[in-house]
Amino acid sequence: MQSSDLRLKRTSWLAMLICAIGGSSLVMAQQPQRVDFKEQVWPLLERHCFSCHGPGKQEGSLRLDARQVVLTGGTSGPAVVPGNVDESMLYQRVASDAAGDQMPLEAEALGKDQRALLRRWIEQGAEWPLGLGSDVESVEVHWAYQRVERPLVPLPRRSDWIRNPIDTFVLDRLSQQGQRPSERAEPRRLLRRLYLDLVGIPPTIEEVEAFAASTDPGAYERLVEKLLASPLYGERWARTWLDLARYADSNGYQADQYRNIWPYRDWVIRAMNADMPFDQFTLEQLAGDLLPSSTVDQKVATGFHRLTTCNVEAGVDPEANRVNQVIDWVNTTGTVW
Repeated sequence: MQSSDLRLKRTSWLAMLICAIGGSSLVMAQQPQRVDFKEQVWPLLERHCFSCHGPGKQEGSLRLDARQVVLTGGTSGPAVVPGNVDESMLYQRVASDAAGDQMPLEAEALGKDQRALLRRWIEQGAEWPLGLGSDVESVEVHWAYQRVERPLVPLPRRSDWIRNPIDTFVLDRLSQQGQRPSERAEPRRLLRRLYLDLVGIPPTIEEVEAFAASTDPGAYERLVEKLLASPLYGERWARTWLDLARYADSNGYQADQYRNIWPYRDWVIRAMNADMPFDQFTLEQLAGDLLPSSTVDQKVATGFHRLTTCNVEAGVDPEANRVNQVIDWVNTTGTVW
């Protein structure tokens, strides 16, 4: 009886041991294999990502061969957040199917297994062995992608020279370079500079003498406001923009024939004199005719892209001429803005 009980207990113990081993094996089989960054992830990044986000080129200020940059990210934020796939921009972009979002851009998408590998690596903590890759800690972000922040006003070093907060920045930079401000210009010279800057023509003799003889402390400021309100202000500053827009009342080829484009010139002058906001100034010139219920003025504003050279020579290939104009539109827009 005792031996039978012993055999029964032994059998039960063995059964439990077998179940335990089997259960452990099942759990181990269900656990994903640990990703080897050096052998699996690094070659994938090197093959598919480094051409745009590597040592030679950093699109979006992102460098995927540098661990610290991967963690801090570029203009779109952290590329990888260890343990969090949803917050890891790297995985979200390679897993996306949306045109323009999917990475690599303009190249074959990563395969299902490659995406799964990146996902497991991030979920497992995005382990990156020290010494592998670049030790660069940051990539310079282009100013256009930086958040606009109000700078701290430097402490004034000569309170008698400071007239407004901008002066403190000028004085601070001069001090850093071991320089000091020039002496205040005498009234006649100051007035001439003001006129040439704001309206492009010198003051009259009478205006010069009246300003030089004035003892009114607010005379200069009132004169500035007067010139800013003058229609000549728009003409003076429209010239600079019209040069950028390659303005000309002619075709620019062969006989250089005349074309009526002066309404666009007048639109720019009016926009300057009206202090048109720059975003509106941009939108109307690039797409004024596409705005809902666009006005004649908004359509005239698109003269910016009617200023390309036009070849009307007999025998010119129309399609070649059109392509040349498109190239000019793209180059000019990219250069000016």
